[in-house]
Amino acid sequence: MVAFSNLALVALASYAAAHPGEKHDAQKMKRELVARDYAAQVGARSLASCSNSASAQALKARSIKRRAETVSKIRQKRGIQAAARKDKRELADLQAWEKVNHNMTGTYDYNMFTSLEEVFSGNTSCILAPEITDGPYYVVGEKMRSNVKEAKWCDGIDVFLEIQYIDVNTCDPIPSVAVDIWNCNATGVYSGISTNGNYAEGGYNSTYLRGIQLTDADGVASFETIFPGHYSGRAVHTHLLAHTNAKVMPNGTISVWNAPVSHIGQLFWPEDLRVEVEATYPYNTNTVEVTTNDEDMWSILQADESFDPFPQYVYLGDSIEDGLFAWIQIGINGSADYTEDEYYGIAAYLDAEGGHSTGNGMGGGAPGGGNGTGPGGNGTMPSGFPSGSMSGGPPPSETSA
Repeated sequence: MVAFSNLALVALASYAAAHPGEKHDAQKMKRELVARDYAAQVGARSLASCSNSASAQALKARSIKRRAETVSKIRQKRGIQAAARKDKRELADLQAWEKVNHNMTGTYDYNMFTSLEEVFSGNTSCILAPEITDGPYYVVGEKMRSNVKEAKWCDGIDVFLEIQYIDVNTCDPIPSVAVDIWNCNATGVYSGISTNGNYAEGGYNSTYLRGIQLTDADGVASFETIFPGHYSGRAVHTHLLAHTNAKVMPNGTISVWNAPVSHIGQLFWPEDLRVEVEATYPYNTNTVEVTTNDEDMWSILQADESFDPFPQYVYLGDSIEDGLFAWIQIGINGSADYTEDEYYGIAAYLDAEGGHSTGNGMGGGAPGGGNGTGPGGNGTMPSGFPSGSMSGGPPPSETSA
């Protein structure tokens, strides 16, 4: 499975600043991509050993039912009457590494006789090695909310995203995982940071398209966000970062201090779906050159049953503008802790006074080098940060665009 194309090697060698300020060594990235492949294969074997257990099958049945009911409720709430648009994709037209068809719309006609398992089952195939799929621009203290859209800078195609974490060793769901999600807006700008090439209105005080949730008993956290836009040097992607053993504080916020980092990852989206989305406003105002999945530094290897970073998805109606429902199961080692990993770092944090930079804008260790030794370093509490608090106040009411 480890096969680097000439294009991929050129992309690695020439890569300088995909996330503004981010730099990587090409040879080190190559080694780590191989390590990602190995970790995925090990995880897949672990999952295979427990996937037919009674508890795993019961979890699968509940997940299928939940996803079908969620889509039905979203359609009803939005007043969507038209059947989901049929899939126009020809698999032969996809890039070689996108052979897995993630668009389940074509088999979902909202008929009571439709096989829900055919549509809403989801293989636990996204086994992401945290030391490979880094998550720059991580901000601690994000609002505890499922709807991460706000009144400004959030126009775009709505995505209702369900993320489910299970343990690769047991196939059991992992509850109480604090899941942070963040992605850029339709024109490629992130909130919560302020760095060369990414200037969000409000800088460190901005919070759009960011949020945190705890997984439920089935290991599920759900978010309402938008399809990410693109920017120079990176394929379209959504960031995830997960802490196990997180807890809700008395003020309603989620505390992740001293909670193990169990997963740092990025979800990617098929090229034909991106093209369709970016034909709509405001995506079509973005004049930055597109980087495809084939060209992206982290998605060079071919997706298969061991490593599949694409969510499954269905169209909610007959138009892309009706939005998407997407879901993914992510297999992780529930006892792992990547707090000291060089790719885990805190770029900024929010408290009652607003947003603050840690001086570590890209993540990847504490400022000035070394892990966990400085403000905003790995797992350490920034100076002046209120003890036991994430956002310094009660959970805000959810807003929508």
